[in-house]
Amino acid sequence: MLTRKQHELLLFIHERLKEAGIPPSFDEMKDALDLASKSGIHRLITALEERGFIRRLPNRARALEVLRLPDSIAPGLNAARKFSPSVIEGSLGRRPPEPSRVPAAGNDDDARASISIPVMGRIAAGVPIEAIQHKTHSISVPPEMISGGEHYALEVKGDSMIEAGIFDGDTVIIRNANTANPGEIIVALVDEEEATLKRFRRKGASIALEAANPAYETRIFGPDRVKVQGKLVGLIRRY
Repeated sequence: MLTRKQHELLLFIHERLKEAGIPPSFDEMKDALDLASKSGIHRLITALEERGFIRRLPNRARALEVLRLPDSIAPGLNAARKFSPSVIEGSLGRRPPEPSRVPAAGNDDDARASISIPVMGRIAAGVPIEAIQHKTHSISVPPEMISGGEHYALEVKGDSMIEAGIFDGDTVIIRNANTANPGEIIVALVDEEEATLKRFRRKGASIALEAANPAYETRIFGPDRVKVQGKLVGLIRRY
């Protein structure tokens, strides 16, 4: 799921490539989306690239290639060029995970003792995706994973938190919170429209959202641009 601005930019780039054969400039993209600066376009381009919708071609200025469009617009293009996120294989036991884990299924006694919490969609362990807005279904978790307060679950998309033991396809358990301590893994809402799963740090007066994968850079934001939406308290993995 894309944010409105990401969706608009992707379609604008796609249409310009069809019409002119070359992608639009950053200034043209900024004007088309009515943004105040090109830094906003850079963030959107990075998000679209790391989520597999576009690709920047090396050593060529303004070189962008559309890899896929949202399913509702171009299913044919998506079928031909399906994006697959990075998956870490054979790493079980190599690095102990930080969050607690539970089996995906248990016996009848486990089911009777479990607590149902809502699954609120997907969260990016890579770059921000659309903010969590609605319940998709519910899952049952052991009561010892719930330590007071309201909780919800999110399905992980991406590989930027693999060194914290969080892989693509995992389900994370989140406790509602609006504050965090440095080093905690949080759901962060960026610019009131995008959510991501990252480790919380402070850089002076700024907030740093730190990945647990050396392939991803730490992203720095002003304090007014990031809101804490919850803290990681557990993780469920299906084998």
